[in-house]
Amino acid sequence: MKKAGLLMLSLMMSLMSLSAQLSLEDVISGGRNFYKYYPFAVNVNFRGDANQLVYQKNDSVFIQEVDKTNKSLLFDLKWLNEVLESNKYDALRRLPKIKWDDRKVFSFDTPKGYFKVNQPEGSIEMFVAKDENAQNADLNAGTKTVAYTKGNGLFIRTGNEAPIMVAGNEGDDIIFGHTVHRNEFGIDKGTFWSPEGKQLAFYREDNSMVTDYPLVNVDERVAKLENIKYPMAGMNSHQVKVGIYDLASQKTIYIQTGEPYDRYFTNVCWTPDGNSILIAELNREQNHMQLKKYNATSGELVATLFEEKDDKWTEPQHPALFIPGKKGDFIWQSQKDGFNHLYVYNKDGQLKKQLTAGKWDVTKVIGFDKAARYVFIESTKEEAIERHVYKVSLSSGKLTKITQEAGVHHTKISHDGRFAITSFSSLNVPSKTNLLYTNGRKIRTLDEVEDPYKGKDIAEVKMIKLKTKDQKFDLNARMVLPLNFDPTKKYPVIVYVYGGPHSQMVQNRWKGGARGWQLYMAQKGFIAFTLDNRGTDNRGKDFEQAIHRQLGQPEVEDQMQGIEYLKSLPYVDTDRIGVHGWSYGGFMTISLMTQHADVFKVGVAGGPVIDWKYYEIMYGERYMDTPQENPEGYEMANLKNQVKNLEGRLLVIHGAIDPVVVWQHSLSFVRECVKNRVQLDYFAYPRHEHNVRGKDRVHLMEKVSRYFEDFL
Repeated sequence: MKKAGLLMLSLMMSLMSLSAQLSLEDVISGGRNFYKYYPFAVNVNFRGDANQLVYQKNDSVFIQEVDKTNKSLLFDLKWLNEVLESNKYDALRRLPKIKWDDRKVFSFDTPKGYFKVNQPEGSIEMFVAKDENAQNADLNAGTKTVAYTKGNGLFIRTGNEAPIMVAGNEGDDIIFGHTVHRNEFGIDKGTFWSPEGKQLAFYREDNSMVTDYPLVNVDERVAKLENIKYPMAGMNSHQVKVGIYDLASQKTIYIQTGEPYDRYFTNVCWTPDGNSILIAELNREQNHMQLKKYNATSGELVATLFEEKDDKWTEPQHPALFIPGKKGDFIWQSQKDGFNHLYVYNKDGQLKKQLTAGKWDVTKVIGFDKAARYVFIESTKEEAIERHVYKVSLSSGKLTKITQEAGVHHTKISHDGRFAITSFSSLNVPSKTNLLYTNGRKIRTLDEVEDPYKGKDIAEVKMIKLKTKDQKFDLNARMVLPLNFDPTKKYPVIVYVYGGPHSQMVQNRWKGGARGWQLYMAQKGFIAFTLDNRGTDNRGKDFEQAIHRQLGQPEVEDQMQGIEYLKSLPYVDTDRIGVHGWSYGGFMTISLMTQHADVFKVGVAGGPVIDWKYYEIMYGERYMDTPQENPEGYEMANLKNQVKNLEGRLLVIHGAIDPVVVWQHSLSFVRECVKNRVQLDYFAYPRHEHNVRGKDRVHLMEKVSRYFEDFL
């Protein structure tokens, strides 16, 4: 009996230990419990132009005065459904995400259409119907008109009227109203309403000169060819025009941009008077940007406002931001002094002042106050791994720091600019939401999220700062120690890497930005390590541009600085170091394993770029120039040339219909391995694109995890 009792106690303790650990279903997006462990901030906003707070929770909306702590119910789903049904619209099953346009009117959309509701009157002020299968919707509430795409065509619809085709039916290769230039240069939409909503600017993309690239649909009884257009580095690029459609005349004119036709037409915006269009035009070499103004009625060039040149690349990411009530003055973001800062120009393109300056980046412009005395920004001024919010005087450039607590802040500013709602996280703070005055004084904490991992055994995360080999730059890194860490033991390491442009993996946010998968692997006795090398974002131009024409060289050198640090730690097993990454991280994984075969025992490379001449024009040519211009750089970065150096155990994974890093990359690498009798492991995900998403992602990360458990 005593023995049975001890066995039962032992079993209970084992079960308790298992229940206190994370599973892949808990930490992987697509897993059953993923959102259970995500530290969601409270949904609180300002009520339009009123200095009142509105909270949306479940199916209710609550209101709170800024100087009070008590909340009162404003309305709930039942009330909203009564308003909808009394106007013969369908009731909703749950409260939609609501946006306040002013203190009275809020807007939302449903699968059926777009609504504006006057809350005090309980009336519907606007309804615009949605078309079935519509994409890229762009609503102009002023004219109650939505622009959208279906297939390659562009349409508009006003209220509940029949749709009107703006452009289309020019063949399979001509696409209207979509994003262009493969979403580079900050382009995330393809339509642009004029200030009064009477005209619609849009992109027209001609792919007729771009090579077809074959993807195969294996779901068909006989596998079916599905071509896409994929412009590879050094080959023909698509050609783009900007059209303007007039709603009254139902006529379209095209901006007269002229030759050469393979330039990039980025950051389209209207002037406040609606008379002109501004376009940041970039040459194919991506080293010369011209901001041009065109007449919106004739399409003729009015003026080149200014230009920027760089011996490596210049990359416009943001359209001109016009300052309200300042007669055409606008803010332009540029890295021309080495860091991303704000510059004020007048309507004729004359520089009035540099508004922000210093060895730090403006990472976001939040907006202006009602009187346009200030512009509010997020920046890296305190530290590259943090984001703080500042109020910047438009007259003097004086900065007032609003956020005080360390971490990464996301902020909303009241209409009059007096108050700020800031939600932030830091290494040990899951999420905290504060109400502040914009002079930096805290009013009160609105919400603090409890540790979502409470009750689970979670590994310790440490933030680390190293140096580049030449001591010129700091390198930010993060290390997750194994669960129940014992410094007298030796542990294997998995380096998780991305390392490419426009990325920053290490930040002072919840768990240092560590992926849930890294916490999961720490439970299994692995150290998880990540470092942001040169070429990554938010560290200034010199740091980012170090990779120009030599991808895979400075990045690997910096990652090896991290390895040297790991080797200096007595608890790291230097014979058991692995590496994992996807996309650019897949390229980095194989680069590390072939350039330093004596260091890396195991690697998993997902969707890896193998040969940059197979990659797209816009991204590839920015960093490498063309294969014709930089043959040495392309050969040096071609991982097929490094196959003979591979010694460790490598698993390569690829989505079989990847339209970003096409399947040809990893298949060409496999072929080269076969030629050289070099062994590797390989797995393809049928019908998945550049990453494995949805519920299948748990399968992916189970495979990755098992590979490291089996061989590291």
